[in-house]
Amino acid sequence: MSDLSRPKGPKIIAVANQKGGVGKTTTTINLAAALVEEGRRVLVVDLDPQGNASTGLGIEVDDREFTTYELLLEDLDLNDVIHKTDYDGLCIVPATVDLSSADIELMSSEKRSFLLHDALRQTQMDAFKFDYILIDCPPSLNLLTVNAMIAAHSILVPLQSEFFALEGLSQLMMTIREVRQSGNKELRIEGVVLTMYDKRNNLSQQVESDARANLGDLVFKTMIPRNVRVSESPSFAMPVLSYDSQSKGAVAYRALAKEMIENNQA
Repeated sequence: MSDLSRPKGPKIIAVANQKGGVGKTTTTINLAAALVEEGRRVLVVDLDPQGNASTGLGIEVDDREFTTYELLLEDLDLNDVIHKTDYDGLCIVPATVDLSSADIELMSSEKRSFLLHDALRQTQMDAFKFDYILIDCPPSLNLLTVNAMIAAHSILVPLQSEFFALEGLSQLMMTIREVRQSGNKELRIEGVVLTMYDKRNNLSQQVESDARANLGDLVFKTMIPRNVRVSESPSFAMPVLSYDSQSKGAVAYRALAKEMIENNQA
């Protein structure tokens, strides 16, 4: 893997893939919960106007008075936008549909690509003592995603085990290269995690083989299986680790968290 040694302060990871339905939000929620189980303090930043990460961590829409929209556009204090969840050590900056108009409003700002970078580096951040910040990006390569990439130290890419999976990845890699040149030369690939993997399915095996052949050590050893418990848990507003702690999905996300921590040991 690339040099992923821990930076000073929280490690900021953008969970990104411009394709929808690849398990991006599911991975953000469950990886966060698994990192907390490992004794880390984690902040999830919901940067998707659908607000699914917020819902999946039990934050009701009526309780989202201040969100990532205000954090980006109104220079709000972190203390006002960070919400505690039911999981000790896991907090979230929630999102609402208001964020869908942020892309247009950001265009008028001179620092439009650096707003999230600056917001997550307010001096108050130190008091929260987060180890990781996971940014759940929208399923597009828009200005919100660019903000996430400029704010982040690395990118985690969930890759669904399906036909054309790697073709979509090339566009994302191109965007990452552009961000390195224009605003964040230190940006690294945290890794690619195969999601919805079915070992009985020849296509899943072929995608895995192609991914490892093309990307080598960038692909996590841990793969997230297709698992009904993982699919059900968001409707109960909880990570699969709480919904069914012994399910294959929960076991896999715990393994992913441990592998990531190991990769990040300085």
